[in-house]
Amino acid sequence: MTGATRAAKSGARRDPAKNRERILAAALAEFSRHGLGGARVDRIASRARANKRMLYYYFGSKDDLFLAVLEASYAQIRNAERSLHLDHLEPRAALERLVGFTWDYLIAHPEFMTLLNSENLHKGRHVRRSPRVPQLHSPLVETLRGILRRGERDGVFRKGVDPVQLYISIAGEGYFYLSNRYTLSQIFKRDLMTRRALAARARHNVGMIVNALQHPA
Repeated sequence: MTGATRAAKSGARRDPAKNRERILAAALAEFSRHGLGGARVDRIASRARANKRMLYYYFGSKDDLFLAVLEASYAQIRNAERSLHLDHLEPRAALERLVGFTWDYLIAHPEFMTLLNSENLHKGRHVRRSPRVPQLHSPLVETLRGILRRGERDGVFRKGVDPVQLYISIAGEGYFYLSNRYTLSQIFKRDLMTRRALAARARHNVGMIVNALQHPA
C-alpha cells in the first residue's frame, strides 16, 4: 500500500459520511456544468478538499461517481415527492399538486435536468446497472396508480390510464419547455423564462394533464 493510499484511507476513516457528502456535492457541481465527458476528477477533488485517491477509494471510478450522483439526485426528488402526502388528497387535487411540484422542482434544480441530459447522451448506461434507481421510482408509480384508482372510483378520471405513461407526460410537460427554452424563445420571439411566462406555463401544465384524464361526461 502506498503512502498516498494510506493517507486516503486514514482521511476516509476520520469522517466517512461527511467525506462522501462533500465529494458528491462537488461532483454534482462538476457534472452538471461539464457533463460526464467534460468533467474532471481533479477539479472534483479540489472542490471537495480531497485528493483523487480518496475519490477512487469511495467510488471506484469517474463513471461510478457519476452514477452515485445520479442516484442521489433521483433520491432527492423522490423524497421531496413523498413530502407532498398525495395519498391524503382527493384525486384531482393530488394530481394538480404533483404536476405543480414537478414543474417547480425542475425550475429550482436545473442541475438535475443537466444530469439527465448527460445520461441520455450516454444512452442510460449508468442507470442501467443501478438496482437502486428502479426501486426509487416504484413508490411513485404506486402512488400514481392509487390516485388514478381513486379518481376512477369517484367518477373523476377515465379508466385505463397507465401510471408510468402519466408520469412521463407530467415530467415531459415541463422538461421539454425548459430544456429547449433558448431555441423556443428565438423561434417564437418571446422570453419563455419571465415570471409571467413561467406562471402561464405552470397553469398550462396542470390543465393539460388534469383535463386529459377527465371522465367523459
